Amino acid sequence: MSSGDRNDLDLGYFPVSSSVLRRVHSERAVGLNYGQRALMLGAAHPVNFIGTQANTRSGSRPFLRLAHTAKVFETIFFGSRAEADKALAFVDRLHQRVSGEIPEAAGPWSAGTSYTAFDGSLMLWTVAVIADSAQAFYETFVRRLSDDERDLLWQDYLRFGELFGMPREAAPATYTGFREYWEEMWTAGELHLTEQARRVALAIAFEIPMPRYLHPSREVHNLVLLGTLPPRVREMFGLHWSALHAAAFRGVVAGIRTARPVAPRALRRGHNTGSFDMVARTEKQLVASGRATLPSDATAGH
Repeated sequence: MSSGDRNDLDLGYFPVSSSVLRRVHSERAVGLNYGQRALMLGAAHPVNFIGTQANTRSGSRPFLRLAHTAKVFETIFFGSRAEADKALAFVDRLHQRVSGEIPEAAGPWSAGTSYTAFDGSLMLWTVAVIADSAQAFYETFVRRLSDDERDLLWQDYLRFGELFGMPREAAPATYTGFREYWEEMWTAGELHLTEQARRVALAIAFEIPMPRYLHPSREVHNLVLLGTLPPRVREMFGLHWSALHAAAFRGVVAGIRTARPVAPRALRRGHNTGSFDMVARTEKQLVASGRATLPSDATAGH
């Protein structure tokens, strides 16, 4: 292999010079927010939610698992191919063990519906909630992507899914097709929010473990998350949204957009490992003091 070939590989799967996905996820406004929104939306698919909960090993430390997943994703987004391949191999070993059946009917899904981590439709749903959430935060706080950029971003997400084993034919080939699929998912009756999924998703989204001095910033995060959710999702989860919420959301967005061009680059862009580790440490302290971070039935069979 020539040195040029090695340098090409060292750029990673999403090179900084050409990847729209890397540009989008490099924004801290995206990287620190998209995960909770994606997990919340993902919980609306009962087979996805039940399968995930039944196969988690996080026990009383769910945010430890979520922090690890977030760091794995950033390794794939920003790392070299060697670093990404190591992370992907680790995830693949975990996914090989994920299979089962849902024990009870959930909306249109009957008891006994089977799942695996390599089900193409479930993998597409996982990619879709990430794609929708990252785009929502980027376009809220940075700028609207052009139609061409949206297409390129979706192509990057297709590659991201394929790295985990998603068959290319399981997913729409274009951004327009993705949006058609997205709308159909929310209107065709395939989604159904169970009560357990609602409680767990709300806790993951709005009760992130943080040191007390950061609780004001968590309130801002929660407002921003609430504001980027479509009305139908807020209604599904029973979340209140008032004129005061809307006014506060517009004020936060305007303030961040105004400050962004003059903020130091390190505050605007970069990896978020430190923040993920802080959440995991805070959760560990809460658990040690006898305080749970998710509802008591979070890992129970539904």
